[in-house]
Amino acid sequence: MPKDTKKKMKKSSILGEQELGFFETLINTPSPTGSEYRGQQVWMDYIKPYVDTIETDSYGSAVAVINPDEKFKVVIEAHCDEISWFVNYIGDDGLIYVIRNGWSDHLIAPSKTVDIWTKKWPIKAVFGRPAIHTRRFGEKEATPKVENITLDIWAKNKKEVEKMGVHVWDVITYDDKFFVLNDRYRVGRALDNRAGWFMIAQVARLLHKNKKKLPFGLYIVNAVQEEIGLKGAEMMAYRINPDLAIVTDVTHDTTTPMINQKREWLLKCGEGPTLARAPSIHNGFMDYIIDIAEKKKIPFQRAASSTYTGTDTDEFAYSRGGRPAVLISLPIRYMHTTVEMAEKIDIEHTIKLMYEVLINLKDGEDFSYFKKK
Repeated sequence: MPKDTKKKMKKSSILGEQELGFFETLINTPSPTGSEYRGQQVWMDYIKPYVDTIETDSYGSAVAVINPDEKFKVVIEAHCDEISWFVNYIGDDGLIYVIRNGWSDHLIAPSKTVDIWTKKWPIKAVFGRPAIHTRRFGEKEATPKVENITLDIWAKNKKEVEKMGVHVWDVITYDDKFFVLNDRYRVGRALDNRAGWFMIAQVARLLHKNKKKLPFGLYIVNAVQEEIGLKGAEMMAYRINPDLAIVTDVTHDTTTPMINQKREWLLKCGEGPTLARAPSIHNGFMDYIIDIAEKKKIPFQRAASSTYTGTDTDEFAYSRGGRPAVLISLPIRYMHTTVEMAEKIDIEHTIKLMYEVLINLKDGEDFSYFKKK
């Protein structure tokens, strides 16, 4: 690649080393469902210089607000919780049994290292797996299940486990860290949905950096407990009562093996954010998003959801009397594993699309299907 082309690409990027460093910090900060406060504090500290006020609710959702006195309210939203485990039972032999906290994948657990978050400090543990030598060929192997995967902290018995400060109900997170793959992919656990968490903060940064004055109140919402049923969004949608909502989450790159594209749709990392259609997604508002994307030459992909999106979009759409809501998703590979992968160019295009939508949005914008003439 010619040197001048490299310079132009670097200059056109909206994400510098400082921003990507923040992304890495977010990925590496534990934020399990129901205990999101560590990550939330990192996020709030970062976004504070770019907004007017920050508020939190009883369960830990955070909202950073620009123009809090304006009557017309627009939300951009992501969820901040990561799937994890709970200590469920401690055996007399000192082995620890678990239950899910969100849709944690039991098949990836064996041989993974984790942190058990006790009251005082995190304790390292491993999901054990019998050696292949001990699993007789020709016999039916026991596949990993929630019932038979166990954590080992090298304790002699239950009493020693409890003496170390581990108790039933302690939350467990994987300790895998962020890294860059092939200079394109950002890889780590819980890009679902720390990527969204990161992107809405970058929208606030760009608005501040470019001195853009919005004619409405912008509520940048970081909601808890999405992974167990969109609970944080339910609370925040009721609390804020916005006029419009833009939700960002992740979706599946379906080009990897063992995915049925005819059933799941065809989406690919590097091809831009995904715009979805579903009953909860407002057609008029989505048409506006598509129009902005086409005018600004921002690439995007299309997807359809049958009855619901399964994202916080559904809660904002159906809150109170109903609000126009849309979903902008980032395609990633290997969702709900510890090696979720997203392309930097998709992250940038998603940020740019939300930013362009907001700076072009008018105060009191009406996307009603039956506008008064």
